Amino acid sequence: MKKNFTSFSFSVGARNTSPSYLFGPFLTMVLFSLLAACTNKEQTIDAADQHKTWSNYGGGNDQSKYTELSQINKSNVKDLEVAWFYPSGDNKIYQFNPIVVDTVMYVLAKNNSLVALNAKTGEEIWIHANLSRIARRGINYWESEDGTDKRLLFQINNYLQAIDATTGKSILTFGDNGLVDLRQGLDRDPKTLSRAQSGTPGQIFEDLILLGTGTGESYLSTPGFLRAYNVKTGELAWTFHTIPRPGEYGYDTWPKDAYKYVGGVNVWGEITVDAKNGIAFYPLGSPTFDYYGADRIGSNLFGNSLLALDAKTGKRIWHFQTVHHDIWDYDLTSAPQLLTVNHEGQEIEAVAVVGKNGLVYVFNRHTGEPLFPIEEKPVPPSHVEGEEAWPTQPIPTVIPPTTRQEVTEADLSEIFLTEEERADWARRLKDSIQTGMFTPLSDKFETLAMPGAVGGVNWGNTAADPDKGILYIISLDYPSVYDKLLTLEQIEAKTANIGSFFGNARSYIQNCAACHGQQAEGLVGPALSNISERMSIKDFTNIIVSGQGDMPAFTDLTTKQIEDLFEFLSEDGASRFSSQFGGGDDGTPEGPVVASGGAPGGLEDREVVGGSGRYGGPYPEGIEVDHERLYLYQWGLEFPYIISPPWSEIMAYDLNEGTVKWKRPLGEDLEALKMGYKNTGVLRAQRNGMIITATGLVFSTSKDGRVYAFDADNGEELWKSKLPKGSEGLPAMYEVDGKQYLAVPAATPIKFGRDGIPEEGEDPNAQGGYVIYTLPD
Repeated sequence: MKKNFTSFSFSVGARNTSPSYLFGPFLTMVLFSLLAACTNKEQTIDAADQHKTWSNYGGGNDQSKYTELSQINKSNVKDLEVAWFYPSGDNKIYQFNPIVVDTVMYVLAKNNSLVALNAKTGEEIWIHANLSRIARRGINYWESEDGTDKRLLFQINNYLQAIDATTGKSILTFGDNGLVDLRQGLDRDPKTLSRAQSGTPGQIFEDLILLGTGTGESYLSTPGFLRAYNVKTGELAWTFHTIPRPGEYGYDTWPKDAYKYVGGVNVWGEITVDAKNGIAFYPLGSPTFDYYGADRIGSNLFGNSLLALDAKTGKRIWHFQTVHHDIWDYDLTSAPQLLTVNHEGQEIEAVAVVGKNGLVYVFNRHTGEPLFPIEEKPVPPSHVEGEEAWPTQPIPTVIPPTTRQEVTEADLSEIFLTEEERADWARRLKDSIQTGMFTPLSDKFETLAMPGAVGGVNWGNTAADPDKGILYIISLDYPSVYDKLLTLEQIEAKTANIGSFFGNARSYIQNCAACHGQQAEGLVGPALSNISERMSIKDFTNIIVSGQGDMPAFTDLTTKQIEDLFEFLSEDGASRFSSQFGGGDDGTPEGPVVASGGAPGGLEDREVVGGSGRYGGPYPEGIEVDHERLYLYQWGLEFPYIISPPWSEIMAYDLNEGTVKWKRPLGEDLEALKMGYKNTGVLRAQRNGMIITATGLVFSTSKDGRVYAFDADNGEELWKSKLPKGSEGLPAMYEVDGKQYLAVPAATPIKFGRDGIPEEGEDPNAQGGYVIYTLPD
């Protein structure tokens, strides 16, 4: 029997003591304002200035990607030109958001080295080399009130470390000889945890760094606790248990003792801090295993929730769960956006969050009350043995979704499908495929989910004009076509007689092919052929066991299976391998190297002695689980091309009214363009970034290898520029000596069309790096 559940809840400390309950919404807002006035003065000043600098990931605490710099405007944006270019020095994929402090820019390049550059000229100041396994998307900057202590904080190899921002050398008084072990304090034996750091850098609030947790997506993976550490000492300040312990709020939304074995419920995306009011907003992902929840029956708080915490103490203020008992991988990951809106005649401080399901949720920032109706609507039940899908899901009824929510025969594409294939897909949709955003996966039928596991809105895909109440979104239509759920025994039988290309490498089909291609040619992940020419077996093993970037850990694979995979991928193949993962120490790069490898011992291999693995392992004693019914899936990412365009779009939502102000395709698929199709957007177009300016511009990267400027009022294209490679990291905007600059990371292979082929005439070995634009003198 399912327990009663409410999506929305507000609390300060114990239940039934909320300010809303005691004082009402208006006095609650006044109370929060008075509390905010008593917070650290330095932090308040920083919050007021955050839209004039780009000193932290996403620009500042509020993650709005908004700048008040006004030199570049609608009339002169067409004149932007390249001021300087800093090459990455290798062929690795960098998703890094450059940050700028005073006249110094910090980037990741040259075999995962942190590099300090003159932000005006690109001249190297110092290099801290060979930080392999560093969190890929960015770093944090903090300085003391008197400006004498300046620090860069980052996650690497499951540690938190600090580097002196002036000298580039590790700060060994931080933590234990420079190291804070992120595997500690997660209710598991640290030796069994292969992954604990998040891919995004967290946020700074006063003298704290607020971090999420990377967990992987296996059964019994790492729990996704939220934690805050002191930026000067590395001491743990507070922990919030996203999978509640006995006696904690939400414990009764799980089976008994679920906290002992359930993983996930983590923030791997972007944390937003309302520094003025001292509130941290966390977009939480799903529990693991992502697609089958028979071992976690219930609504599963705080999975898939927007969670508001007191940034100083970690105490829950309110939450809203956007997906109950998630079995579709509909994480929240994009930055919650802080806006002031005029709603029904009242000025309200709001927060908006958008999910991978493409739904837009808007709340009163202080109370968590929805500003526009959200209704619990019935959804289909699960027919898989042991599973109990939640009977309803919260659906916004006024604000339109960012994506299509289903695929019909009319959505099937005429561009990359032959006539025969289109007829076959039409038949499958009619006869054998379950469809619908909240239709549970089946062990008897295929399931087509839209927007799917990697569609909708992802990290980097939200921004705002905070004072005007306008939310900007990049969204992706990317259907997931799931095979029938299979047990491990069924997968082994299915892959027992695979083709000659794979030989005995069944592990590749089972674990890798959906992201890296049937022929190791690369799909969502990079191409993997000839891997031995790019990394050692040691580095390969580290990545398989620990995961890295967006790749989960596969701790269930034996040493022999990993060796077989490496041998298989080392044979001649059709595609070049582009190292997304960063390998180990490739030697000291040229330039002003001041240190290498971070704090002593921080890159040493640490044996993982346990871990359950993707197929389910030993559950804690006393936990009864039917191991023969721990289903798996085949990811379903192979078919983005079956639907008609647009595939990627950029759009503006007016949250004063809850309406779409404008939307337009983002980028062009050049293979479709050759066939006469325009305004398509780009397939597989995850991981783009935006900047919003006070002068009415929206800058956006696109997976077609261009950076664009649009009119913020109507979406009209005003400027574009071709990059040397594609872009996945967030762009940045800053000013030095009265001159405004746009910095764009560009170090990603560009792929077009059904088969993900490079742009015609492009050199696959072209040097990526950071492109800096400015207006001519």
